[in-house]
Amino acid sequence: MNLRHSLLALLVAVLWGVNFVAIDMGLHPDSGDVPPLLFVAMRFVLVVFPLIFFIRKPDVSWKAILGVGLFMSAGQFGLLYLAMALGMPAGLASLVLQAQVLLTVLLSAGFLGERPSRSQLFGVVLGVAGLAVVAVGRSAVAPLLPLIIVLGAALSWAAGNVIARQAKAASGLGLVVWSGAVVPVPLAGLSLLVDGPDAVLGTLAHLQPVTIASALYTAIFGSLVGYGIWNRLLARYPSSAVVPFTLLVPVVGMSAAWLLLAEIPTPAELAGGALLLGGVATAVLTRGGSPRQRRDVVLAPDFGAGGGTGLGLRTGDADDGRLAAAAGNRAGAREPETR
Repeated sequence: MNLRHSLLALLVAVLWGVNFVAIDMGLHPDSGDVPPLLFVAMRFVLVVFPLIFFIRKPDVSWKAILGVGLFMSAGQFGLLYLAMALGMPAGLASLVLQAQVLLTVLLSAGFLGERPSRSQLFGVVLGVAGLAVVAVGRSAVAPLLPLIIVLGAALSWAAGNVIARQAKAASGLGLVVWSGAVVPVPLAGLSLLVDGPDAVLGTLAHLQPVTIASALYTAIFGSLVGYGIWNRLLARYPSSAVVPFTLLVPVVGMSAAWLLLAEIPTPAELAGGALLLGGVATAVLTRGGSPRQRRDVVLAPDFGAGGGTGLGLRTGDADDGRLAAAAGNRAGAREPETR
């Protein structure tokens, strides 16, 4: 990955790290707990509307949109919010969810045939070792059921990563918005069944400012900005080059939880965080990948080319032909897209 894309991936890690604190605050306002599945549905209503009326459907199959919506959005966040509502600390949740790093690499190898380089694989292993150190340090204060539920969320996120990578959507933001439309109705319906109509209607009638602010942050910065960038990077680079950046998420998440929720990190958490940073540096900042993968990256258009927004919403692909020509016309010239 080039420097600009690496910085964008780093931005995503910061946004997602703070996201866990925002979720915790929104789930537990002073007036009482918010039903977690209803809260996820609220988040994705804000993700989808009104943008879905202004952003065209991404040039991927409906099956891919449904898969990303079910796994990366509904499955991941439904399980994550449920676990945090059951008592999973925000900082620890940001850590355990990063099990998706290893799961994504494994699923990508099995379903997409992507083989990580030795340096990338070593970086992931080092990062996972850091996760293990922090997990052992916090295991005594984490109930078993929420921990298992977050691991399920990690598996769902990994599956969504693989589907998004395979879909190769030209518009990462478009994929976020259109796949997000899969979420609100099923999860709101599940909340009605699990929590009951009285709890759902009572929550909607007496929304607290902190819950509204949390929903806005998670929708705008966690989903639209974060996943808009994330899906575009997955479409351009092998998963093993992009996913290791998420190892920074628990470092940010635990730091934010320390400052805002008084979740003081233990020495094991600090030691594990150092290993995580070492894993990210090893996996991402070293050259890796097969010659074919490196060639594909060279031929890929610049992020946001042709007047894009920086979130993957582009007005044209005029730079594609220029980059292909610079690479010796190996990819062939392409006509600019019309938006």
